Amino acid sequence: FFKDSAMKTAEPLRPTGVLQQNRVFLDFFWDLVKPDQEVRLKAVEDLVEHLKTGKNKDELEYTFKRLVDGLGHTRETARPGFSLALGQVLVAFEEIPLQSILDRVKQKHSLQAVKKKLAKNAMFGNLFGVLALHQSGRLFKVSICRVVLACVQLLQSLSPHKQHLKDLPTKTIMDILTEIPEEVFEEVLLSALKSDLASAFNTPEQLQLLLVALQRFPQSLKPKNLKKLLGSATIIHADNVPRLIEVLKMAAHSVKKELILPAVALDLLKLSLKEDSFQLFWNKAVTEGMFKEPSGPTHYLSFRLLGSALPLLSLSQLKEVLSGEVMMHYGEHVVSKPDRFKLAPEMEKYVSDFLRDCQDSDKQLAVVVAFSSLTNNGYPVVPSVWKVVQHLQPAALQSYVAWLRSMFLQPQMTKLLDFSTRKMETPVSRLRKWLVARLCSIIDNHQVKKEETLIMDVARFVFFHAFFSTKKVSQDIKETQETLSVSLDDKTRGALVNSFFGLLTSLHRVPLCEGGSAASQKRVLGVTADGAMWIDHLAQYAHVLLNHPKHVQTSQPFTPEQRQAWDGAVDLFEMLFILTAAEQEEEPEWVEVMVDILLSLLSQPSRHIRLVCRTVFSSICPHLNLAALNAILDVLNPDKNSEENDAVVVTDDGDQTKQRKLEDDEEEEEETEVDSSSSGEHFIFVSVLFHLIKPDFVCVGDRMRSRMVLFHIQATEEDASSDEDLDDEAMMKLDQSLSALFSEQKKKIQAKKDEKAKLQKEKSLVLDFKIKVLDLLEVFVTRQASNPLVVSLVEPLLNVIDREMNSSSDQQSQDFLRRAADIFRNQLCRSKSYCRTAGDRQGELHDLLEKLMTKCQKLSDSSLSLYYFSACLYLVKLLRGALPAEAKEAQKPTGHNLPFMGQVDVERVTGVFREALVSFLSRRKSPLTSQMFTDLFNRFPVLCVNLLDTAVQHITSGIRDHQQVKTHHSNQRNEGKIRRTLLDSIDHICFGPWISVPQPWSLGNTLLLVFHVALLKHT
Repeated sequence: FFKDSAMKTAEPLRPTGVLQQNRVFLDFFWDLVKPDQEVRLKAVEDLVEHLKTGKNKDELEYTFKRLVDGLGHTRETARPGFSLALGQVLVAFEEIPLQSILDRVKQKHSLQAVKKKLAKNAMFGNLFGVLALHQSGRLFKVSICRVVLACVQLLQSLSPHKQHLKDLPTKTIMDILTEIPEEVFEEVLLSALKSDLASAFNTPEQLQLLLVALQRFPQSLKPKNLKKLLGSATIIHADNVPRLIEVLKMAAHSVKKELILPAVALDLLKLSLKEDSFQLFWNKAVTEGMFKEPSGPTHYLSFRLLGSALPLLSLSQLKEVLSGEVMMHYGEHVVSKPDRFKLAPEMEKYVSDFLRDCQDSDKQLAVVVAFSSLTNNGYPVVPSVWKVVQHLQPAALQSYVAWLRSMFLQPQMTKLLDFSTRKMETPVSRLRKWLVARLCSIIDNHQVKKEETLIMDVARFVFFHAFFSTKKVSQDIKETQETLSVSLDDKTRGALVNSFFGLLTSLHRVPLCEGGSAASQKRVLGVTADGAMWIDHLAQYAHVLLNHPKHVQTSQPFTPEQRQAWDGAVDLFEMLFILTAAEQEEEPEWVEVMVDILLSLLSQPSRHIRLVCRTVFSSICPHLNLAALNAILDVLNPDKNSEENDAVVVTDDGDQTKQRKLEDDEEEEEETEVDSSSSGEHFIFVSVLFHLIKPDFVCVGDRMRSRMVLFHIQATEEDASSDEDLDDEAMMKLDQSLSALFSEQKKKIQAKKDEKAKLQKEKSLVLDFKIKVLDLLEVFVTRQASNPLVVSLVEPLLNVIDREMNSSSDQQSQDFLRRAADIFRNQLCRSKSYCRTAGDRQGELHDLLEKLMTKCQKLSDSSLSLYYFSACLYLVKLLRGALPAEAKEAQKPTGHNLPFMGQVDVERVTGVFREALVSFLSRRKSPLTSQMFTDLFNRFPVLCVNLLDTAVQHITSGIRDHQQVKTHHSNQRNEGKIRRTLLDSIDHICFGPWISVPQPWSLGNTLLLVFHVALLKHT
C-alpha cells in the first residue's frame, strides 16, 4: 500500500521530455517572481532570447502556460513580471494569434469558475492578461478588431470590482483608446462603450473616458452625437454644472491620499477653454461648487487646478482668475493651515514652472504681481525671498521692480486682494516692510538676470528712504522727485535700515554682470563693469546727498562732530584707493590702512559693523601682509597694549575711554596724612570707625565714647597740671571736625569703588573687543590656511591661551579662551589645508619646534601642554609638506622604505621628541600624556621607529617585581625571555609583512599598547 501510494505521489512531480534536462530554462520563471526589478527584467530578456534561439515548440507551449498562470500570482510584484514577459514573447512570435492567448486568460482566470478566496487573483489575472496584449503592440491593427472588442468587454466586466482593482480597468480602456485608429473606434468600440459614455456624469472614471474619447475622436463624437448621449451638445453646460460638481467632489476625495490633481479636473478645464465656456466652469463649478464644503479635498483640488491652469490661460483670463475668490481662499489657507498641510510648496512649484516656460513678459508680470498683491492685513502671503523671480524676463523684472517701488511710495490698498484674520499694526507699514525685503532679495539672488542700472536704482532707493527724506525736489537727485503719499513711521524706517545693511553684504558679493570690462580682473565680486566697487558708488551717492541740505535732510541730523567724521572717512577712503592704485615706499600699503580702519570700527558695540568688518576682511585677507597681521596680533598682546595704550579706543554707547592696564590687587587700606599735632584725631577716627556705619546715624552712646577717648588723649598730651575739662563749645567743634572727616572718607571710598567699577567695565569692553578681533583671525585661518603667514599665528595664539588659562575665570574670559583655543587647535592645527611651502623656513621652524617643546615640558597643566604639543605636531606637518605621488600610491612602508618626511631634519626632530618621551617616562608629574605620543606616532611613523628603542628600554627596565611573569624557572631567565618576546613582537608588528596579516596593527596602536604598559610603571 505504501509503495503504491509513494509511486502515485512521485510521478506527477517528475518533468518529462526536454524540460527534465533544461534547468536553466526553468530558472527564468523563478526569476520572474523575485522582488528585484532588475532581476525580473533580465529574466524576461533571457527568456525571449532563449526561445528565439532554441525554437523548441515544447518550451514555447510551456512558456505560455506558465506565463498565463503567473498573471494571477498571489505576489503583487510577480504579476507585472509575468505580464511583461508574455507581451515580449508575443512580440517575438507574431505567428501566435492573440485570440488564442486571450482565450487562455479567460479560461484560466474565469471569475465564474474560481473559488471565492481566489477571486481577487483571478481579477488581476484578467487585467494583466489584457495589459500583456496591449504591450505587444499588435492589438491596434485593423485586422484584429474582434480581439480589441473582446479586451474592452473583458475590462468592462472588471470595472465594478473597484474594491480590488480601483480604476485600473477604465484607465486601461483609456490607454487602448489613445492608440487605436478612429475607424476602429467608430466601427467597433463606439457601440460597446455607448452605455459607459452615456453615464459619464455618474463617476469620474466614466467622465474621464468620455473626455479622452472627445479628444481622440472629435469626428465620431460631434455635438449632435453628444446630444443623443448626454442630452446636450456640450459637456460644460449650465444644466450639467450640478452634475459636474458632484463628479469633481468624488474625484477630489478619490485622490485624497495621493495628494495630486485628478486628471478629469484638468481635462474639464481644457475642454472649457476649447468650448469657450471657461468662465462658466470656473465661476460656477470651481468657485461656487468646490468651496461650499469645509476646508478639505475639494479646496485642495481647486488650488491645484489654479496652479495647473496658469500655462493654459490668456492674459485677461490670468488677471481674472488671480484676482478672484479662489485666490482669496488660497491666501486664507496659507495663513491658517499648519505647515504640514499647506499647499504653498506645490503652488510655488506651479508658479516656478510657469515662469520658466513662459516667454511672454506680460503674463509673467501679471502672475508675480497677482501673488504679491494677495495680502493678509497688508502683508503678502508669499515669502519676501521668493526664488521664482529668477525666471523673470528682463522686461518683466524691470516692470516688477517698478511696481514694487510705486507701491512703496504710494500704497494703493484698494488694488490689493486683502483679507484680515486678526487686527495687527498698520497695513501700510506691513506692506512696506515686505516690499523692501522683496527688493533686497532680488539683488541678493544671483540667479536673477538683472542689469547694473537696476541694481544701483534699488540700492539708492533703499538707502535714501532708510536715512533721508525730501525737503525740495532736485533735478540732480532722482529720489527727491518721488513723493511718499504716507510718511514713514519709525518701525518702517528701522526695517529699512536693517534691510540696507543686508543689501550692503549682497552688493559686496554680487557677481560681475556679463560684458563688463573688469571681467579680466582677479576680483569679480562686488564690482561694477568699470571695475569700481558697488560700495564706492553708494559712498559717493551718500556724499552727494549730504552736500544738498536744501533738498535732502537726514532722518537723524548729523552733529558737527559726526559730519566732520564722515568727511574724514571719505577722505580716508579716497586716500586708500589712491594707495591701492599707486603704492609708495614711504607710505603704508593699502591693506595695512584697511586693517587699521577695521580695527577702529570693531571697537564700536554694533553687531552690524562687526558683520560688515568680517565680510570686508574676508575679501582682503588674500592680500594681507606681515605688518597688517601684526597689527591684529598686537591687540591680543598685553605687552603691546601697555606700551601703546593710546592706540586703541574702545567705545560704549558713544563714550570713549582709553584702554588701560587692569590690576586685580586687593584694595589697600586708606591712609590719611596727618602731622604730629593731629595724631590724636587719627586715633579717634580709627577708633570710632569700628562703631560707625553712617555718620547720620551715630547714637548718643557712641558720641559719648568718642568724647571720652578724645578727653583721654588730650589729657595725656597737655600739661599735667591742667585739670580743666572741655566745655560744650569745644565738644561741638570736635563733632563737626569728626563729621567732616567721616564725610571726606566716605567720598574717597565711593570714588574708589567707582574707579574699580569703571576699570572693570573697561576690562569687559576690551575683552569684547578682543573677541571681535578673533573673528578676523578665524577668517584668515579658514580662508588662507595655505598662506605662509599662518605660521606667525602659532606662538601668539599659544600666549593668549596660556595667559587666559592662568587669569581670571569669569564667563567672558572663559568665552574668549574657548574661542581662541578652538581657532588654534581645530581650525589651525587640524586643518586639512596647510602651507605647502613652509619648508623654505626650515631653520626657523626647527628652532620654534625646540622652543615650544621645551616650554611644553616645563608646564604644570596637562591641558595647556596639549596645545603646545599640538603646535609641535603642526610644525612637523609643515616641514614635511605634501606627500609625493609615489608615496601616496604606496600602501604601507616595509623594511627600509620609510615614509616621506620632506624638509624635516629627522635626527634633530627625533632628539626633540626623544627628550620629551624620556621626560614623560621618567617624571611622575609630567604634563605630557600617552595620547600625545600616540598622535605623534600615528601621524609620523618614522619618528615612531626612531623612538621605539627608547620606549622599550624604559618599559622593560622599569617593570616592578610583582608585575613580572613568574613561573617555575628563575626570575632572571624569565625576564630575559619577556624582553626578547616583547622586542620580537614589536619588531614584527612594525616591520612585518602587513598585507599578509588578517587584521594588521598600525604603528599608533602598537605604541598605544606600549604606553599603556608604560603607565603601569609610571604610576
